[in-house]
Amino acid sequence: MLKAKNEPLTESYYYILLCLYNKPNHGYGIMQDTIILSEGNVKIGSGTMYGATSNMMKKGWIRETESENPEDKRKRLYELTPLGKEILEQEVTRLKRLVKGSEMILGGK
Repeated sequence: MLKAKNEPLTESYYYILLCLYNKPNHGYGIMQDTIILSEGNVKIGSGTMYGATSNMMKKGWIRETESENPEDKRKRLYELTPLGKEILEQEVTRLKRLVKGSEMILGGK
């Protein structure tokens, strides 16, 4: 297991990593999937999307990959690295702890 720095993620970073968990995707697909997964509460703009993906590539959380579909050869396709997967899983664990503590106080409301 890799030892990743456990830092809270922004919503944009969280959803980008989440959208890449099961399969590679391109920026526009990630933006659309984020709207669906967040029930319309989070919308990632193109500037945020490409700034975030650039930063996450520098951190080693995601990498560019080529599509097997010839029609998509020109699109940037991103996939999670093992480190990125670990970062996302740590964030999910952190969020579950937050919810558990809240439910203890609020009684599951």
